[in-house]
Amino acid sequence: MRIAVLGGGPGGLFAAALARTSDPTREVTLFERNRAEDTFGFGVVFSDATLAEIHAADPVLRTALTGHGVHWDPIEVRLHGERLSCGGNGMAAVERRTLLRLLQERAIDAGVDVRFSTEAEPDDLLAAGYDLVVAADGANSRLRNRFADVFGATVETATAKFIWLGTTYPFDGLTFVHERGPHGVFAVHGYPIGNGVSTFIVETDETSWRAAGLDAFDVTQPPGASDERTKDYLQELFAPQIDGAPLLVNNSRWANFRTLRTAAWTHRAGGTGIALLGDAAHTAHFSVGSGTKMAMEDAIALVAALDAHPADVDAALATYAEVRRPQVAKIQDSARPSLSWWEHFGRSHDAMPPWQFAYHFFTRSLPDAKLRRRDAGFVDGVHRAWAAEHGAPPLQSPVEVAGARLPGRVVAVRDGAVVLPGGPLPLLAGPPAAGEAWGLAVSAPDDEAGMPDALAAVARGAAAGAALVAASGGTPLTRRLLCEAARLEHRVPALLVEEADDDVRLTAVLSGRTDLVAAP
Repeated sequence: MRIAVLGGGPGGLFAAALARTSDPTREVTLFERNRAEDTFGFGVVFSDATLAEIHAADPVLRTALTGHGVHWDPIEVRLHGERLSCGGNGMAAVERRTLLRLLQERAIDAGVDVRFSTEAEPDDLLAAGYDLVVAADGANSRLRNRFADVFGATVETATAKFIWLGTTYPFDGLTFVHERGPHGVFAVHGYPIGNGVSTFIVETDETSWRAAGLDAFDVTQPPGASDERTKDYLQELFAPQIDGAPLLVNNSRWANFRTLRTAAWTHRAGGTGIALLGDAAHTAHFSVGSGTKMAMEDAIALVAALDAHPADVDAALATYAEVRRPQVAKIQDSARPSLSWWEHFGRSHDAMPPWQFAYHFFTRSLPDAKLRRRDAGFVDGVHRAWAAEHGAPPLQSPVEVAGARLPGRVVAVRDGAVVLPGGPLPLLAGPPAAGEAWGLAVSAPDDEAGMPDALAAVARGAAAGAALVAASGGTPLTRRLLCEAARLEHRVPALLVEEADDDVRLTAVLSGRTDLVAAP
């Protein structure tokens, strides 16, 4: 079998090496437009589960990663001078340039014909008689774009801004640092990658970014130039958090994260099969799964499919898509709530005590019970902090709504009204003419494109005197975003109306996403 791999990033190199080591009779050629020593970014993070998969596929690479990487378990959140830690998150990181060097050496040792500084046009590859061409050439894949109507790529662009930097500050493990400066709120994903360097990714909202004057850099400049003004600004802002350590740049410039999905991952063009791999097929926000990690997992799945169907490329491609696409979809589905958290963390930063802010962060994709399995001590501490402030467990804590004191946070909704001790509170689309107490009923949209109208309805209801905002319909994410807007931005009690079990209701209240939850 003759295989061509387009793209010499971690995914392409790993796929090429695995294809050769699992079957040395395969002829594998890799084409990379950049030089071997060219690399952008700083570090790459792997979960323990991913490292186990890499070990099963290639023990030599896993051993090398272990020797050069940095491992940790707890994740730390820093806010308002406090540091809160949650364990059960085994991870490791390595410098990107080290990872690339190890993968290059592994591919060459395996017998891959690696051609750096070589442009390979999609049509030329398809005409060269390869049995399989692997498109590992990134989110702007030329091979995917050559068959755009087949692969059907769609992109969602996040509102949050991010920039990838480094620092000499020695983070102990994955650390999230939050700081309100003179122009707005900024947050850091920091983690050690070895050799005295840590990755330092900063995120913020567009309003803060513009207010700080960080929108002046020309992002149309060729790759390589870094935004030095931003580096200086952030270095001063975070100096107290990182002991005055300098920030480092490497093609560092602001961007908006783009979530890429494709309708198809494979195609046949004449006598050649085509497989998308890594960012060419999908992206997911780096707070859930790094693109490098996902690309290397793709490589493992693709070569396993080739091994299962050594004489049938079409069957191998079908197996690859059947196995891997649902796994990636699950990651992307969990990445969306996480990405949304970063788009809105400013209001939580200002409204919540550190213990609740950290819990709000850790439960953006996990309920209370699953988080407890990771670190029971952290979760117990949050429950104690709630009880100390409210005098009872979350769902049994009293709260006042429309002049009535409720003995707990679970209420019934019946005949278009919330059942309160003093009588029903009608849920309406707008204020009643008679002027009695009322709550706003707002339907959450089925996707985030409809959020502006729904958020405007919440703002109008709050301004008109609604005693409560009840969000129903839509998706779990859109319902929660409406509840958070009501209680954190407009200071109106929120009611989350959905079918949910006690664990989900408990998490929603304890995290500060809502004040009340509806009974089934």
